[in-house]
Amino acid sequence: MADMKQQQHKKKAEWQPATWRAQPAAQQPEYPNARALQRVRTLIQTYPPLVVAGEIERLRGHLAEAGAGRTFILQGGNCAEQFADCTATAIMNQLKILLQMSVILTHGARKPVVRIGRLAGQYAKPRSNAFELVRGVRLPSYRGDIVNGSAATRAARTPDPARLRLAYHYAAMTLNYIHSLIDGGFADLHYPYTWNLHSIEQTPEWPEYKQTVEEILNAIRFMESFGGIRPETLGRIDFYTSHEGLVLEYEEALTRYDAARGRWYNHGAHMLWIGNRTRALDGAHVEYFRGIANPIGVKIDASCGADELLALLDRLNPKNEAGRIMLITRCGVDKVAATVPRLARAVRAARRQVTWCCDPMHGNTITLADGRKTRGFSDVLEELRATHAAHVRSQSHLAGVHFELTGDDVTECTGGAVDVTRDDLRLRYQSACDPRLNYVQSLEMAFLIARLLRGA
Repeated sequence: MADMKQQQHKKKAEWQPATWRAQPAAQQPEYPNARALQRVRTLIQTYPPLVVAGEIERLRGHLAEAGAGRTFILQGGNCAEQFADCTATAIMNQLKILLQMSVILTHGARKPVVRIGRLAGQYAKPRSNAFELVRGVRLPSYRGDIVNGSAATRAARTPDPARLRLAYHYAAMTLNYIHSLIDGGFADLHYPYTWNLHSIEQTPEWPEYKQTVEEILNAIRFMESFGGIRPETLGRIDFYTSHEGLVLEYEEALTRYDAARGRWYNHGAHMLWIGNRTRALDGAHVEYFRGIANPIGVKIDASCGADELLALLDRLNPKNEAGRIMLITRCGVDKVAATVPRLARAVRAARRQVTWCCDPMHGNTITLADGRKTRGFSDVLEELRATHAAHVRSQSHLAGVHFELTGDDVTECTGGAVDVTRDDLRLRYQSACDPRLNYVQSLEMAFLIARLLRGA
């Protein structure tokens, strides 16, 4: 027993939640008051976990299944959550669109879908520039509500550690409402039309969606009539949360050691990911992420070399555990063919256990003359098609998708069945940072993915 305790102590001493502080840390806020930051971090360390280790381990199992081709991952949500959007309607709409998309995917692909929301923690965003000019005034860039405010004033843009505590509370409220909806039967497949948003009946996707729903309902009635399915099971779903683990002060404060499992867990989300700007092998983010037991994602673009990727996998997953790593490619439509096959072949040749995912959004962002960002829906669709095809050619397979989307009727990405034009962007552009797929575009995307997965 004494030897076991010594081994556990040694393991804990090898890595600690704060060892990232010895490495260069990119994209971190510069807080003007170090003592205030310390007080907030200490306070958050006393708060209850937002998610528990059992749920985290269950998601690891699902991701391992996805990596083996037996399930499919749907990960989506806001580009950057804002505290003001923590409302019943906004949270419910996010859940509705993810439920509708998962129904389409499950029906089309004939395999279970793992639902992961970019919510209850997606309050931070990396920025290309630390400062920006607003009406001739040089101000710190807005880095998300967990760091500073979006208002163009020096007071609002100054990083405030009190926002870390607010982020915890808003995440807790969001998770509480999601759990209440699911436990209350909101996800029950007997009533899929209750998930409809806006005037879906007027959209080009309505006939195909209605046919899908009716086929599912008929199958449920048939199985129930033979006693082959218990009605109460149709309202139970697993729903997981994720966010980019960007602000390391916050992530450290939510990291706890589980003595029963002998592992460290980040209890702020079931899954976290390292962004494309923070995946440096000798950087603070990789150092932090290597020590937590959560499944982790790594965003990679066309600049990532095969040797770099394999070195990252060695550092983040030295035991080569299935379900541990999700590789999320975000190449841009014109760079998929030159990027995905070489990386997929390298990973396959090295026999690394990974779950491949496609983010077709970030590599296709363009900035217009007025400073507004947008994405062409046709480019997003084509990157997804090209990525799927590249995996097939490389004897690999695409196990999931990662989108910035909303259940709201926004006009942020151009194109799609509703034919949003650049002139339309000014009508309902509501994102705090990057453009998202709207409700109709998200459903259109789900049908495309379903067709790809069934080889149609």
